[in-house]
Amino acid sequence: MKFFHTDSQKDTLISLLKLSGPIVLANILQTAYQLIDTFWLGRLGANAVAAVSLSFPVLFLIISLGIGLTLGGSIMVAQYKGMENQRMVDYSSAQTFFVLFFISILLALLGYFISKPLMIIIGAKGEVLTEAVSYFKVSSIGFIFLFLFFVFQSLMRGIGNVVIPTYVVLSTVILNLFLDPLFIYGWGPLPPMGVSGAAMASVLTQGLSALMGILILSNGKFGIQLHWSDFKFNLNWSKELIRIGIPSSLEMSTRALGLTMLVTLVTGFGSIVVASYGIGARILSFVIIPALGLSAATTTLVGQYVGANRINKADDVGILSVKVAFFGLTIVGFVLFLIAKPLTAFFVPGETQVIENGALFIKIMAPSFGLLGIQQVINGVFNGAGFTLASLLVSILSLWIIRFPLAYLLSHNTELSYDGIWWAFPVSNLIAAIFAFVWFKRGDWKKRKKVSVDF
Repeated sequence: MKFFHTDSQKDTLISLLKLSGPIVLANILQTAYQLIDTFWLGRLGANAVAAVSLSFPVLFLIISLGIGLTLGGSIMVAQYKGMENQRMVDYSSAQTFFVLFFISILLALLGYFISKPLMIIIGAKGEVLTEAVSYFKVSSIGFIFLFLFFVFQSLMRGIGNVVIPTYVVLSTVILNLFLDPLFIYGWGPLPPMGVSGAAMASVLTQGLSALMGILILSNGKFGIQLHWSDFKFNLNWSKELIRIGIPSSLEMSTRALGLTMLVTLVTGFGSIVVASYGIGARILSFVIIPALGLSAATTTLVGQYVGANRINKADDVGILSVKVAFFGLTIVGFVLFLIAKPLTAFFVPGETQVIENGALFIKIMAPSFGLLGIQQVINGVFNGAGFTLASLLVSILSLWIIRFPLAYLLSHNTELSYDGIWWAFPVSNLIAAIFAFVWFKRGDWKKRKKVSVDF
C-alpha cells in the first residue's frame, strides 16, 4: 500500500508529520508526569500504585468536562486561521481562556470536596482509600493551572505552532523529575508526603507551565496576541464554543467514565489486580500518544483546510493519517508484546504477581494498537470539521456498548476471571475502528458548517 500517489499528497504527509512529531513529543512528556509518579511510588509498594491507579481515571473524568471546550476553542482557531482572519484567531483565544478559567475553578472545588465519596464509590478501601483521597485532593487544586496550560497548548496547535508548547512541557517535566522524589520521600526540613507528595510536585510544575503559556501569548510573537479587552463574556461566541465543544467534553467524559467503570470491575479482584491494571493502563496511555498526536495534527490541518474550503485536501489528510496510525502503532504493539514482562517489572520491581498480570494485560492489548490508532485519527478528522458529535458516538460504541459490557461478561461469567477484562480491549478496538472508518468514508463530516461568530 502506497502512502501517497501525487506530489500534493506527499506534501500533505510531510505537513502532517511535521505537525504530529512535536505534538507526540509533547504528549510523551506530559505522560511522563504519570510515569515518573508510578516509578517513584512503585518503590513504596503495591498500595501506593493502586491508590494512584484508582485516582487517575476519576481525575481524568472531571478534567475532561472542561478539556473538551479547550478542543472547541482550538477548532475555532484552526478554522479562522484557514480563513486568514487573524482578529478572530486572537479573539477566540482570549475567550477560550476566559471561559475555561472559571470552569477550572468550579471543577477544582468540586474535585476537592467530593474526593472521598468518589474513591469509596469505585471501591477503594483501607490504606488505599486514605492515600487515594490524599492524592486526589492535591491533584484537584491543580485543575486551574492544568486547564490554563491545556488552553495555551490547544490554541497554539490550532494555528499550527506545535514547537513552543513542547519546550514548555519539556522544562516542567524535567523539574518534576527532581521534585517528585523530593516531595514523596522528603529531604532535610521537608517531610515525606508519599502519594500526596507526587501530586504536589505535579501541581507546582503545572502552575509554572500555565504561567509560561500566558506570558507567551501575551507577547504576541508566536501567531496569537491576547488582548485583555477581549476578556469579557460574549454570549454568541460562548454558544459557538458550546456547539463545538460540548460533544468533545461528553466524548472525553464518556471515555473517562468508561475507564472508571472498568476500575470498579478491577477492584473486585483485589489490590494486586488493581496494581496490574494500573501498570497496563499506564503503558496504554503511553502507547496511545502517537495516535493522539496524529489525531491532534489531523484536527489542525483538517480545520484549516475546511476553513479555506479545501475539502479534498482535508480528505487526503484523513486517509494518510489512517495509514500512518495503523502501520506505526501495529509495529509499536509488536515490540511491546515482546518486552511486556521486563517493562512491567521496571515499574514494580519484586512484585511477582503484579508483573505477571500486568505483562499479560499488555500482551493481550498490543496486537490491536493499530486499530486503536485508526479510531483516534478519524476522530481527529471529525473534530477538525466541527463534527464533534461523531467522535462522541464512536467513543460510546467502543467503551459503553462493547468494552464495559464485554469486560463484565467475560470476567464474571467465564473461567477467564479478571483476564476477561483484558480481552475486552482488543475486541472493542476492532469494532470501533471498523465503525469509524466506514463513517469517515461516507463523507458526512464534509457537510458540516464552518464556524461563524462576531465579537
